[in-house]
Amino acid sequence: MDIWELYRQRGFARQATDEGALKTLTDTAAAGGGVLTAYTGFDPTADSFHVGHLIPLMGLIHFQRAGHRPIVLLGGGTAMIGDPTGKNEMRKMLTDEELAKNTDALRRQAARLMDFDSGNPSAAIMANNGDWLRQWGYIDFLREIGHHFSVNRMLTFETFKTRMETGLSFIEFNYPLLQAYDFLELSRRYDCTVQLGGDDQWANIISGVDLVRRVERRDVFGWTFPLLTTSSGAKMGKTEKGAVWLDPEKTSPYEYYQYWVNVDDADVAKCLGFFTLLPMEEVNRLSRLEGAEIRQAKQVLAREATRLIHGEEEAAKAEKGAKAVFGGGGDMDQVPSTTLEAARLADGVDLAEVMVSAGLAKSKGEARRLVDQGGVHLNGEKVTDGFMRITAAHGNQGHLMIKVGKKKFHRVVVA
Repeated sequence: MDIWELYRQRGFARQATDEGALKTLTDTAAAGGGVLTAYTGFDPTADSFHVGHLIPLMGLIHFQRAGHRPIVLLGGGTAMIGDPTGKNEMRKMLTDEELAKNTDALRRQAARLMDFDSGNPSAAIMANNGDWLRQWGYIDFLREIGHHFSVNRMLTFETFKTRMETGLSFIEFNYPLLQAYDFLELSRRYDCTVQLGGDDQWANIISGVDLVRRVERRDVFGWTFPLLTTSSGAKMGKTEKGAVWLDPEKTSPYEYYQYWVNVDDADVAKCLGFFTLLPMEEVNRLSRLEGAEIRQAKQVLAREATRLIHGEEEAAKAEKGAKAVFGGGGDMDQVPSTTLEAARLADGVDLAEVMVSAGLAKSKGEARRLVDQGGVHLNGEKVTDGFMRITAAHGNQGHLMIKVGKKKFHRVVVA
């Protein structure tokens, strides 16, 4: 299937610089004109990707599965400045050590999602813009690249307009120039013709398209994906604990599974298209389920999304843990757990303290407020005393089950 048509069917289409020319490019490649090369950039501001990165990552995965060559560009150079897009204040300045650590972590995660085997014509490429951006001298960069940019035009970018009230640093104002130069460098090095990115990157993308056209006298293109939001317009990819990470040490496979199985009914169809590799026929079938049957679609979404990131074995364990908690058999050992020494139960242990240790509340005060609101259950019984102490009498075959709200479970193992 034409990659652009596949993007449209799965929901990855938002804006393009020249859709007609892109279609011609794809047709030429399909007729023997070689593979296309596209890139997406990720600044290593943390040591893991999170769910917010998944749409561009999945876009690259589909690009490769369609027979084309993706480039994962890690921003070892641009992250030293920080993209002002969508931010009300300047990003934290990272040290060289932090950037190196984060870049290595993202490189390992990306390598699990795409084929980087150099023997494959569509093998993915891993690049780091620090390799070229940090080689430039400031005066040389201004003379060679800066004169291609209009300050008047840049001030019309939505990113900059929204920051005028809160303040925009000069270093951030340079960010579009650096990202645009990435496109020029990748065009020269790898014959890259397309930049893919989130819709909020539109201004940066068209800056790169324009720079390559001016300097190289060649046509390149931009294609944007929609931003990751719920049907109500809220930002997806966050829980009460914060971001949903792809690193299993930050967000366990069980928690990752639970995030997807608990998405709103209205978002299931969209998420199946975005975050699984299921054929569209199956996506469409599951999307038509209604009422109680939509639970089946959510379970498929959670299993497929977890399998893609964490592998078949971890996805199966997470599913068994969910079944153990919500009924239908399963394996209770897969439910997130905390160990509590049996000797401590002699005098009783503050339930609020246990909830904080288990990550079910940020503080004892918050834990007690949750109890007062009727949102905490211990072994299936509603807790009414915020100062309740857990004793040996609460043990049930060596463990206790704490539930917060309707869907958050945690097992306390008495050892």
